[in-house]
Amino acid sequence: MRLRLQQLAVSYPAPGGTLLPALGPITFDIADDEFLCLVGPSGCGKSTLIRVLAGLLQPTAGSAYCGDALIDRPLPDIAIMFQDANLMPWRTVLDNIALPLEIAGVAESERHQTVRELLPQLNLDGFELAYPAELSGGMAQRAALGRVILQQPRIWLLDEPFGALDALTREKLSLELLRLRQRSRQTIVLVTHDISEAVLLADRIIVLSRRPGAVIADIAIDLPRPRFAAMIYQPEFLRLTKQVRESIESLRD
Repeated sequence: MRLRLQQLAVSYPAPGGTLLPALGPITFDIADDEFLCLVGPSGCGKSTLIRVLAGLLQPTAGSAYCGDALIDRPLPDIAIMFQDANLMPWRTVLDNIALPLEIAGVAESERHQTVRELLPQLNLDGFELAYPAELSGGMAQRAALGRVILQQPRIWLLDEPFGALDALTREKLSLELLRLRQRSRQTIVLVTHDISEAVLLADRIIVLSRRPGAVIADIAIDLPRPRFAAMIYQPEFLRLTKQVRESIESLRD
């Protein structure tokens, strides 16, 4: 499902009654089924943009659309996942993942069966009765990802979902995300500080400037799919990584 941003800008209240510009104005489209990564320096408005697209934050100016629908509230076709897994500590993995179905009024036996069928895809089979405190960081994020999958959204908004994990776990979960996406195509917008991760995952990378974030580079990632970890050593991968890095480093001048 297509996303459109039209002269979108966000400012926050500052001391003295003034407004502090945080993002934009920016204008660009995200195509149906596109995997877009947002990169840029800290504080450039990446997470702010994700919150606007999720309907959790109203823009100061301009607008965002999901298809023809104005995004002025959370929409059922859009799901968001943050860096913190946000699992409920008193609920098992089974019941944490099943939460969207519970909210939708699905009977307990049916939602538990649905989650059990999903667990092997998440590499969590055998952990359905475990509690969040018993999980590794990677397992907790896979459970959070399962919760997103069960919502069956057309659009996934991922705000540094693997940012707190070690490098190997992060790489593994990135590849699992690609594998899950191959089963049912979604439009994905991912915020990341990891340039290699962005190149490995994305169809396209947008680089934002320092605050207020503006688009300074829009880079097509034309690597073949399916993607795999060994690609990071290939010349074309290294060329694209260098291009993205140079765009970010130009902000220091």
